[in-house]
Amino acid sequence: MDKIVITCAVTGAETTREHNPNLPVTPQEIADAACEARLAGAAILHLHVRDEKSGPTQDVKVFSQAISLIRKKCDIVVEVTTGGAVGMTPEERMQPITLEPEMASLDCGTVNFGNDYIVNTLPVMREFAAAMKKHRVRPTLECFDLSHVYASHVLIKEGLVEPPYHYGLVLNVPGGVKYEPDVLEFFVRKLPAGSFWTVMGIGGKASLMAMHGAIPLGGFIRVGFEDNVYYSKGVLAKSNAQLVERAVRISREAGLDIAQPDDVRKLFKLR
Repeated sequence: MDKIVITCAVTGAETTREHNPNLPVTPQEIADAACEARLAGAAILHLHVRDEKSGPTQDVKVFSQAISLIRKKCDIVVEVTTGGAVGMTPEERMQPITLEPEMASLDCGTVNFGNDYIVNTLPVMREFAAAMKKHRVRPTLECFDLSHVYASHVLIKEGLVEPPYHYGLVLNVPGGVKYEPDVLEFFVRKLPAGSFWTVMGIGGKASLMAMHGAIPLGGFIRVGFEDNVYYSKGVLAKSNAQLVERAVRISREAGLDIAQPDDVRKLFKLR
């Protein structure tokens, strides 16, 4: 496809206003940031929400409120997180799937996460995949390690995930696989034929390098405060939209058009 899909992850679970005071945390702020990102060129919103104390939550009521506010303002594709945050149970993390969003992330294995870790056993992955299939939610198969790619093959073989496949390759998480061009290329070569994929470089340098790395390999890109709060070294980004604007510029300079939400709905066969 001669269009590139840009995802924006506007808040995440671990980023705080100490990292960047412009971080959106309330449902209204998240909705505003999402629609600003949409106007800047993002087609997909990767959605985390926060509780009244600005901590991460998987509360269905908060997700429902945020999604309703987003839908009133713009047509961006909503992809909810089921990764949640460190320490959450699978039952907590799965809650937003019941809202039947268009898309949801599905972590494909256990991963170091800085000084912590997030557990995703194969039985848990099967449970998440089955719930997404039941609710007609298109999964983004998030892979932090090469073993996660192979674990996703199990879900596909068992019929729990159906094409078209969309992968999220998450690189440079502290304690995980670093972003390096040859590493990304190796991951991509191990994906099922015909898969779509989005690269996520965690941290300022990795985020920018990952954008440049994805384009020649035919991938999509993700930006946003979940992954990186800086615009350049030591300079905080003013907004998520500012990061999207740069991704759009880099993509257009490479000769690519920017996919719109309806392009994504057609490409990924969203309901």
